[in-house]
Amino acid sequence: MPEITFILPAGKEQTCTAREGLSLMEVALQNAVPGIIAECNGSAACATCHIIVDDALASTLDPISEHENDMLDFTAAPRAPGSRLSCQIKVDGRLDGAAILIPAEM
Repeated sequence: MPEITFILPAGKEQTCTAREGLSLMEVALQNAVPGIIAECNGSAACATCHIIVDDALASTLDPISEHENDMLDFTAAPRAPGSRLSCQIKVDGRLDGAAILIPAEM
C-alpha cells in the first residue's frame, strides 16, 4: 500500500498508509490530517480539501478537470501552481512516497 506524507502548514509531517482506490481526501480524513475539512464529502463543491503537489508529482497525475480548476478559485489559502482538490486524486502507485502540502489558510 502506498505511503503518503502530508506536510502541515507549520512543517510537521504526518505519514499515512493509503489503500489504493481511495481519494487523497479520504485518506486524510481517515487519518485525521489537520487542514482537510471536506465539507462536501468529496463532490468537488467546496474547495475545503485543497492541497498542493510538487511539479514532479503533478506531471504524473490525471489532468485537472475544468470543474476542479474553477473550484480552486474558492480556496481559503492562496492558489499555487500545484493546487489540487484532494477529493479528485485517487490513490495508486504513483503516490507512493509522495509529499502533499496542506496550505495554511489566510
